[in-house]
Amino acid sequence: MSDEQSLDASELDCESRYDFFLSMVGEEREIWILINNDNQFLKIFSEEEDFEYLPVWPTSETAKDYADANGEALTPKSIALPEFLNRWISGLQNDGLEVGVFPASDKSVWVIEPSELKSDIQDELSDAW
Repeated sequence: MSDEQSLDASELDCESRYDFFLSMVGEEREIWILINNDNQFLKIFSEEEDFEYLPVWPTSETAKDYADANGEALTPKSIALPEFLNRWISGLQNDGLEVGVFPASDKSVWVIEPSELKSDIQDELSDAW
């Protein structure tokens, strides 16, 4: 994916970014998060809705663009799709975290339960075959 395509995708509305995320994850078989220098992953607390979520992105570039736009010293980290589905989903559920799919620099984000995201990714993978 080119930087221009990443930029274009980040300008889509939340639902379109969610669809783009599913498509990219289906193709690339990886999910991107942001980590700090201590290797701790970024969690965002939504004061309006009173919950925390793990932000995820479809590419390293889109994750980096988010970190840069928010002035945060964070680094993109890839998680292989099987690891995300088999380990992270249950961990997120146990920790009471939601998933924020492809947050944009304007803070708009599609927030979803981990189990729903897993189901949507599995549907995307089965459609790809």
